Amino acid sequence: MKKNNKKRILTHGEEFEVMKLVLDKFLWLGTILLLIGVYFTIAKSFDSGFWFILSGSVVMLVFAWILFREFEKMR
Repeated sequence: MKKNNKKRILTHGEEFEVMKLVLDKFLWLGTILLLIGVYFTIAKSFDSGFWFILSGSVVMLVFAWILFREFEKMR
């Protein structure tokens, strides 16, 4: 049995739409983690919310790194 190894090549528009979907998830995840961290910091203590704020910041930094990398690739 022979496999069909043809890869589908995406157009620039399709590639942009897929990238938007992935980056949108990073942005939502980072924002939610930051908001949870702020809530825990206000409601409980700084120590309980700090790790959420830190993890949200890391997700946002990864988001920014991916954006810069993609823009450099487009040039």
